Order: sequence, then C-alpha cells, then structure tokens
Amino acid sequence: MRIISGRHKGRTLLVPSNFKGRPTTDFAREGLFNVLQNQVDWEDLRVLELFAGTGAFGLECASRGAEDILAVEMQHLHVDWIRRNFVHFEVPKAKVIQQDVFKFITQYNGPGFDLVFADPPFDLPLLAQLPTLVADSALLPSGGLFILEHPKEFQFETLEGFVKTKQYANVFFSFFEFSGKSI
Repeated sequence: MRIISGRHKGRTLLVPSNFKGRPTTDFAREGLFNVLQNQVDWEDLRVLELFAGTGAFGLECASRGAEDILAVEMQHLHVDWIRRNFVHFEVPKAKVIQQDVFKFITQYNGPGFDLVFADPPFDLPLLAQLPTLVADSALLPSGGLFILEHPKEFQFETLEGFVKTKQYANVFFSFFEFSGKSI
C-alpha cells in the first residue's frame, strides 16, 4: 500500500505481514481523493477515520496537508501499526484510539470533525446503521461530510443527508452531508 498524492506521494505504508483486514485498494483510494480534492481545504481540516485498519485514509489526508487526524480502531495490532505510521510519516498531531467504533460514536462529546470516513468490515451486521448513528452523534455538530465505504449490497439513497455514491471496481463510497453545511 502506498500514499497516492501529496508530500508523501509514492511512500509505502508500514503494514504487518499478518494484517487481518480488507484495506481500501490504491485504485479506490485514488478515485475517492480525486473527488475530495476539489471539495476540501486540507490545511484546516479535522479528520476522523473510523474502523481505521491501516490508517491509510488519515495518512492520505495528512499527505495533502491535514494535521488534525483521529483514527479509531478496535484491533490492538492495527492500532500499534497506525501509531508507527503516524511517526514514520511525521504526523505529530495525529492520534489513534483503541476502542469499539460504535461505543466511540455514541460516547463522543469533543469538538466536531469536518470529515468523517468509515471503512467497516463489509460483513458488519450494523453497517447499514452507520449513517444514522453518525448523523445523530456529536461527530459533525456544525456540519461536514461523512463518507462510508461499503459493498454494492447497500443502498443509502433514501437516507436524510445522502449526497451521492461513487463506485471504484467492487468498492462503493456513499457521501452524506449533515446539518446543511458543505465543506
């Protein structure tokens, strides 16, 4: 896995050989960031990555200039490697929390984020509930953008805040804007 663009373009992420997960492909990440490039001011962006896995999404944001990044991941091994990558890529303000994402969403009461990205396991039983949980949480209190990575079996067009879905091979990204604010 490599960084697609920005100051760390082409650099490889540190990932253990026994990594258990389904990282977003470089192709899908590149497509997603091409969409975001014209929508986002990276310099002042507060980013939250849920189900962080390798932390690649946050590192892509950092490569483009975002400094305020929080990754949430439940697996201890993944958390350790995300921390190593934050050090390796020199992102000193980035943090990672080891916690169940659903518990984090419902208990969070800190400052809101501008961009929230979730890449849950595709077989996660509560995957379809994530947009509603994020909309009802304190994660995006002043608006912002929520992006959910999911397989094609999920359709979110009827949910409040839905903006669009983008497909890259077998990966789908659904975009949501809550509280009427667009970044």
